[in-house]
Amino acid sequence: MALKHEPTTPYHSAREALWVLETIARHSDGVTDTALARRTGLGDRRLTPLLRMLRREGYVERTTDGAYVTGAVLTRLASAQDRESALREKLQHTLDRLRDSVGAAVYISRYVDGEIRVDQYAAGPTTPVVHEWVDFRYSAHATAIGKSLLGQLDREGRRDHLSRHKMARLTSRTITSDKLLLSRLEAQPPSSPVLDLQEYAVGTVCAAVPITDGSSVGCLALSLPVSDAHRLRQAADRLHRHATPLLLSLAI
Repeated sequence: MALKHEPTTPYHSAREALWVLETIARHSDGVTDTALARRTGLGDRRLTPLLRMLRREGYVERTTDGAYVTGAVLTRLASAQDRESALREKLQHTLDRLRDSVGAAVYISRYVDGEIRVDQYAAGPTTPVVHEWVDFRYSAHATAIGKSLLGQLDREGRRDHLSRHKMARLTSRTITSDKLLLSRLEAQPPSSPVLDLQEYAVGTVCAAVPITDGSSVGCLALSLPVSDAHRLRQAADRLHRHATPLLLSLAI
């Protein structure tokens, strides 16, 4: 199965952030923002928000003399012994903050061994999680998560998945034609969120954006009750803009 990679804004930002981190890591005594700009070739308009994000996420720290050094979070994520638990903790912290920022339940999902897998999520009393009344593994055709992940596969990969999972009608809005679904996936711009407008469950709307890194396929998603459907696109755009920290954590 090949992947259909289309670089997105979070992907580019994460690559630039990694570049900045690598530059800082090479200077154990610290490096100034002026030196970082010179070494990375990034102007102030790009470098300043990247450094702000890296400090907020704990990847870098600023010394009293204004130089940047690697932070405790980066050190822990880079540790082979503690990486798995550190990554899960870091992702959960970021998801919790995203949930509060967008006002919706948020999810990280991946496509692993030919199946949909929701790895982590953040929800709360006012941001309820989607009721999984049909296993997400068998309903990719109807969910924002599933369509986002399938959209990152090549045509053969998509057809293989649909051949193994019947496209059942879950609501009156569910697409059950593989031809129609495949054409919509093909036409979906990589920079635009994938939406689920009550296709999986009546009363719930969802959106998902890709967070693909390397050979893995993943997405970041949110769900809202249909009474908040008027907020969906704005929340999805906000989710997309704030996907960089998650993608960066997965890439380190």
